[in-house]
Amino acid sequence: MPRTTGPSAPRVGRRPRTSRAELERVALRLFAERGFEETTVDDIAAAAGIGRRTFFRYYGSKNDVVWGDFEGELERMRAWFAECPPQAPMMDALREAIVEFNRLDPGQVPWHRLRMTLILEVPALQAHSTLRYAYWRAVVAGFAASRLGRPVDDLMPQAVAHACLGVSVAAYERWLRHPGSDLGDLLDTSMAALAHGFG
Repeated sequence: MPRTTGPSAPRVGRRPRTSRAELERVALRLFAERGFEETTVDDIAAAAGIGRRTFFRYYGSKNDVVWGDFEGELERMRAWFAECPPQAPMMDALREAIVEFNRLDPGQVPWHRLRMTLILEVPALQAHSTLRYAYWRAVVAGFAASRLGRPVDDLMPQAVAHACLGVSVAAYERWLRHPGSDLGDLLDTSMAALAHGFG
């Protein structure tokens, strides 16, 4: 049995430190129950048992909570592209990366479904999403530019990034409309269709 006394044991009555993931789930639950606009930062902090100041140590705003560790995921994707074998065809590599970075454990599915419903349907979050989508496209465009031998702001790398985002959003929208569908399969199918010109 684990020790319950000693110098490393938490003090009796002290609430365990809230993790970023726990705070995220508290917020998503409140958004589902009350609505995004109707839920305040103070509501989230109170439900999580933390102070308002602590909330802002985790997230800059309630909009940011919905996106979770988006910046961390982008860094992982950028690192994955950097390690991608140069002989791998560009569109195959993009398809593999997009499917992999949207792969979910079964326990994550309900939370991610709620997250994406909010992102794609709440007007305030749609406006906030514009910047996040731009960051995502920048990572994809950077990889495409390196493979095409063109500047990242050239038309072709930018077109690739926009196209990949478009088919990914289409896959997500279908996933949300059809609860029994598999997100990975939808993303794989849509990216394969893009690679082959939808022929």
